[in-house]
Amino acid sequence: MGSRSRARRVAAALGFAGLLCAVLGVIMIVMVPSIIKQQVLKNVRIDPSSLSFNMWKEIPVPFYLSVYFFDVVNPSEILQGQKPQVRERGPYVYREFRHKSNITFNDNDTVSFLEYRSFQFQPDKSRGLESDSIVMPNILVLSAAMMMENGPMSLKLIMTLAFSTLGERAFMNRTVSEIMWGYEDPLIHLVNKYFPNMFPFKGKFGLFAELNSSDSGLFTVFTGVKNFSRIHLVDKWNGVSKVNFWHSDQCNMINGTSGQMWAPFMTPESSLEFYSPEACRSMKLIYKEQGVFEGIPTFRFVAPNTLFANGSVYPPNEGFCPCRESGIQNVSTCRFNAPLFLSHPHFYNADPVLAEAVSGLHPNPEEHSLFLDIHPVTGIPMNCSVKLQLSLYIKSVKGIGQTGKIEPVILPLMWFGESGAMEGETLQTFYTQLVLMPKVLHYAQYVLLALGCVLLLIPIVYQIRSQEKCYLFWSSSKKGSKDKEAIQAYSESLMTSAPKGTVLQEARL
Repeated sequence: MGSRSRARRVAAALGFAGLLCAVLGVIMIVMVPSIIKQQVLKNVRIDPSSLSFNMWKEIPVPFYLSVYFFDVVNPSEILQGQKPQVRERGPYVYREFRHKSNITFNDNDTVSFLEYRSFQFQPDKSRGLESDSIVMPNILVLSAAMMMENGPMSLKLIMTLAFSTLGERAFMNRTVSEIMWGYEDPLIHLVNKYFPNMFPFKGKFGLFAELNSSDSGLFTVFTGVKNFSRIHLVDKWNGVSKVNFWHSDQCNMINGTSGQMWAPFMTPESSLEFYSPEACRSMKLIYKEQGVFEGIPTFRFVAPNTLFANGSVYPPNEGFCPCRESGIQNVSTCRFNAPLFLSHPHFYNADPVLAEAVSGLHPNPEEHSLFLDIHPVTGIPMNCSVKLQLSLYIKSVKGIGQTGKIEPVILPLMWFGESGAMEGETLQTFYTQLVLMPKVLHYAQYVLLALGCVLLLIPIVYQIRSQEKCYLFWSSSKKGSKDKEAIQAYSESLMTSAPKGTVLQEARL
C-alpha cells in the first residue's frame, strides 16, 4: 500500500512539473518574439548604451580599398584617331580606417557626426607597388579643353600656347602614388592664379587626395531612440536636406541612410537606400537572395539594372542628364565640371557599345558587380563589396592642339572596390548575442512545450493503469465468490438426493 501511495505522489509531481513546462513554453511562444524584437530595437539604435554603438562609432570591420588602373597602351595612336587600347593594372590595395568624431546628439532625435578616413598601402595584398608608372589621360588638360570647346578661338590658342609652355600633354606618365594622392602640376597654379574658382583644389591634384585623412561631410541621422521608424535615415548632409547637383527634385533628394547600417527586420521586399557623397546622389540596391555568412543568415542586395541607366531607358534618371549611353552617369556637375562618368567596372551592365569602343575591357558579373550582405534581423552589414569605375570623356577640340585627332570616347581611368567583412571577436559577439541566443530561446520554447506534454501524460497513464488493476482485482474477486456459491449448492443437492447412510459415510469420510 505504501509503494502505491508513493508512486501516486511521484506521478502527481511529474504532472505538475509538466504543467509548469507546458505553460512556460506557451508563454515563451507568445512572448519571445516580442522580447527579441525589443532587444534588437534596443541594441541597434544609435545610443551609447546600445550593443552596436561602439561598432557604429569605430567600425571594427577591416575595410580594404582595391584600386585597378587602366594603363593606356597606345597614347600616340589615340591622338591620331585610333581606337584606345588599355590593360588593367592592379590591384593596389589599401587598408581603410574609419572613425567618427564631433558626435553631437540633438534634441530632435538625431545625431550629427563627421567620419574621417585614412588609407595605408598593403604591399602584401597588392599586385604591384605605389612606385609603378601608369600611362593615363591628363585629366586636367583634357577637362580644361572640353570646358573651352565652345569658347572663342583666341582663348583656345592661348590655352594651347600655355599648355606647350608648361609641358602639358593629353596623356601623362605618373606613379600610382601620384595619381592616387596627388602631384604638383604647374597648370593648377596657373589656373588658380587667373581663374581662382575654376578648380576646387589649391595644391596637389590626385583622384583620392580629397578622401585621405579627411571627412565625407557632416551627416545628421536619426538615432531611433524616440522614433524607431526613422532609425539611421539621413536627416541632413552638410546642413541641407537635398543637394543641387541635378536637374530634378527626385534626383536631388537625400534618401536612405549614410551607408553603414539600416533599419532591422528586413524582408525580401526591403531595399537598401543610402546617400553617397562620392557619387553626389542617393543609391538604391534591391534584394537578390538569401545566404549565410559565418553561420549568420543574410540577405544579399545588389544594384538594379536601372542604377546608372540613362533617362531614355529609365525616365526617373532623366534628372541626372545630360546623358550619353545607358549604364554611365555624368557626374561633371559635382566634379568641377570635368567630363567624368561613373559606372560599374569595365562598363558592366551598360550599353555594349561602351566596352566595344575600348580594347582590353571584359565586363562580367563575377568580378564587376557589387553586393551587400545584410543580417536582416538587425540591418547590420556582414560582408560587402562595392565596385565603381571612373571614366573620362575625351575628344579632339578644335583649336587646342594637345587634343590632336582623338575620336570621341568614354575612356576608363580606373575602378575601385571597397570591401569589408565582419570577423574575429566582433563577429563572435554579434553571433552569440544576436543570433545564437535568439535561436536558443526559439528552440527552448518548443522543447519546454513538448517536455511539458510528455510529463503531463505520466499521471494520466498512471491513473489509467491504476483503474485497470482495480478492475482486474474486482473481476477476479467476483469470479471467486461465484465458484464458492456453486460448490455449496452442489453439496446441498447431494445431501438431499443421496441415501442417508451414504451421506453419513461420505460425511465421515
